Amino acid sequence: MNQMTNVNPDSQSPMLRVNSLTHRVSVETDTLTILQGVTLEINRGESVAIVGRSGSGKTTLLGLLAGLDTPTEGTVELDGSVISKLSEDERAKLRAHRVGFVFQSFQLLPALTALENVMLPLELAGMASPEKRARELLERVGLGERLTHTPRQLSGGEQQRVAIARAFASDPLILFADEPTGNLDNRTGQAVSDLLMALNREQGTTLVMVTHDEHLAARCNRQFHIEAGVLTEPEAAQEMAH
Repeated sequence: MNQMTNVNPDSQSPMLRVNSLTHRVSVETDTLTILQGVTLEINRGESVAIVGRSGSGKTTLLGLLAGLDTPTEGTVELDGSVISKLSEDERAKLRAHRVGFVFQSFQLLPALTALENVMLPLELAGMASPEKRARELLERVGLGERLTHTPRQLSGGEQQRVAIARAFASDPLILFADEPTGNLDNRTGQAVSDLLMALNREQGTTLVMVTHDEHLAARCNRQFHIEAGVLTEPEAAQEMAH
């Protein structure tokens, strides 16, 4: 099922281009290097998994790729924009129109219903009929009967389905997922990952996912491993050998 049917051959530039990305943080009297010289390209429509142990730098990398933070050195280019050189406001605007997010902790607003949680980013983006789009997506993820439920009234799997509907609602060019099944049991996690991959195929989105789940990672077109801030692509060496 991993044919790259989503990739648009007419698109010349990659969706994401990262060059010599290094990130350091100051801790008391010391400086820690979280990421070291990361370089990669991700094509439009590809699904990519970044796998690594806790503390390996994978979540930091995802935040930099999405423009949630700026690197110490190097550049991140997303859909032709060098986001590492944009102001915070400019990065926020770019994310609102081109980027979707799915988090391990769901990040739903507790006072809003499932429908309102999905509608909110659409309303902020000025979409003409946000409720119609939100209803369609919630029905697509199997929550058509749960529109008026708040997160507290939903199971963990249902909350993540709402989060996935919200992420895809604005038709993002690229979706970043941080441990999307990390808080779910195996069976629920499998159902959520099925849904995530199916929606990704249907909408032709570029998917960049951080996960410790090897089974979920194996469903992506490409896998990268990160260890102590250094990114490698194990498959590349195998392909060159054939």
